[in-house]
Amino acid sequence: FARFSDGLIDGMNWFYRVTLDWVLKARLLVLALTIATAFLSVKMFQEIPKGFFPVEDTGFLIGATRVAPDTAFEVQAAANQQLIEILRKDPAVEYVNSNVGVLSGRNTGSMFIALKPKSERGEIGPVIGRLRRTAGAVTGITVIFRPIQNLNLQGGRPSRAEYQYTLQSSDLNGLYEAAPRMLERLRNLPQLLDVTSDLEISNPQMSIDIDRDKAAAFGLTSEQIRQTLYNHYGSRQISTIFTQAADYAVILEASGAFQNDPSALSRIFIRAQTGTGGATATTGGGGAAAAAAPAGVSNAPIIPLAQVASITRTVGPLTINRQSQQPAVTLSFNIPPGTAIGTAVEAIKRVEQEVGLPATITSNFSGSAALFQDALKGQVPLILAAILTIYIVLGVLYESFIHPITILSGLPSAGMGALLALNFYGMDLSVIAIIGILMLIGIVKKNAIMMVDFALERKAQGMDALSAIREAALVRFRPIMMTTLAAIFGAIPIAIGAGAGAELRQPLGIAVVGGLCLSQLLTLYITPVVYFYLDKVDTYLSGGRTQLADENGPPVPAPARATAAE
Repeated sequence: FARFSDGLIDGMNWFYRVTLDWVLKARLLVLALTIATAFLSVKMFQEIPKGFFPVEDTGFLIGATRVAPDTAFEVQAAANQQLIEILRKDPAVEYVNSNVGVLSGRNTGSMFIALKPKSERGEIGPVIGRLRRTAGAVTGITVIFRPIQNLNLQGGRPSRAEYQYTLQSSDLNGLYEAAPRMLERLRNLPQLLDVTSDLEISNPQMSIDIDRDKAAAFGLTSEQIRQTLYNHYGSRQISTIFTQAADYAVILEASGAFQNDPSALSRIFIRAQTGTGGATATTGGGGAAAAAAPAGVSNAPIIPLAQVASITRTVGPLTINRQSQQPAVTLSFNIPPGTAIGTAVEAIKRVEQEVGLPATITSNFSGSAALFQDALKGQVPLILAAILTIYIVLGVLYESFIHPITILSGLPSAGMGALLALNFYGMDLSVIAIIGILMLIGIVKKNAIMMVDFALERKAQGMDALSAIREAALVRFRPIMMTTLAAIFGAIPIAIGAGAGAELRQPLGIAVVGGLCLSQLLTLYITPVVYFYLDKVDTYLSGGRTQLADENGPPVPAPARATAAE
């Protein structure tokens, strides 16, 4: 194996010597290629889909369920149970747990689904698609599935999907008019999936408008009427029964049949107050409990609620959500497999411009979508800061402003290799991939450092720049290849992506392997050419500084000049 490896390296070294001599003759062409590589890397960075964190296959799913706002709890529980039985029959499902009425409202619920091992069920994406189609067969209830992640990012309000887009305005009517239009348009976008809204404006309501003049004529106050309604539809303790062994709270509450019957409002009666005691409510035929009448008011007239108030049926919001103290509507969404969150965000912004939201409505992304935007804003400054830091350190070590540029000239090829590898495997530029690119900045520059160190040593011995960098490239070829291959083989297991949670680490490995492969091929030829031209610049600047120092040196004494003249 050692002889085979040596023979392989020697053969590569011979090929490199031949091609390097040709490259050093076509220096301008290689220099143009270097500049083109830099521009192409920037263009690819701008155009590649931007992502946040890769979706992990942890083997667990969470499902957010919802029913119509006017659905009774018993009906919701029955639909939820039917949904559970259907999901349990899927060959990829191990078991299902669920609850209702606890996520963000009484008409919502959640499910915890454990999947079988990946070797038995396959990838999680097709499993979610199959479960989504299966759940659609259950009428009266909708469910949205998403994988549970090891890395959970907090932010935004509780929602059924992973990403959130929020509209907020002080104009409640304008907000409730614009939000459904945005929801309808977003549901038609192919870049979005499971688009839903937390706005429930079709919730049945009973509106009671008290006629204060009529109520006052019967000796009733608004507070008495409100208290009567609370006695029927609320629950409170009105007394305590004490015994020798224990005490018992007396709870006033109307029967469930009465509370669920909207027509029972017309059968509420209020006893008018004639003394100092309070009012008493009774219900005709509704089975509601009544408070005991205080002494002195048993003969007071009993007034029907409908006689002092108008009762109308309306619809309205189930809840009024607020953000930054303003009414807000949150549209949550997921993204299909293979779609980057950056692509989805851009599509939403285009729809926002097409719809033409009123000036009174402000929009923003919240939750994971907002965190993605923050991360996206920091990517370019982070990369530039890393490059600037390396430039400063190299400048201090070499005591030169020029040679660090030579060492950093191979970074564009590394970045282009990483982006090409990500694009080839259909991955977006996620935070994990950015970490891989930052690692490349530190790994790739070692090739140029090996060459530049040797070339500077040879040049100090009197060799010209072209001969020095050629000898440096050939002598340092073997250690450059060994270190690069060691780094590539070390990152290949991460790029292959085997094991639990491999989806989170895989973009890092692919970015490192792709960047090293391309940069290794290009920097072996780019670095000698860049060094040759920048050495000329360094020589010119050094000569200019020497000449300037001679001109501004200490003046020659007058007698010496006179002696010279003589």
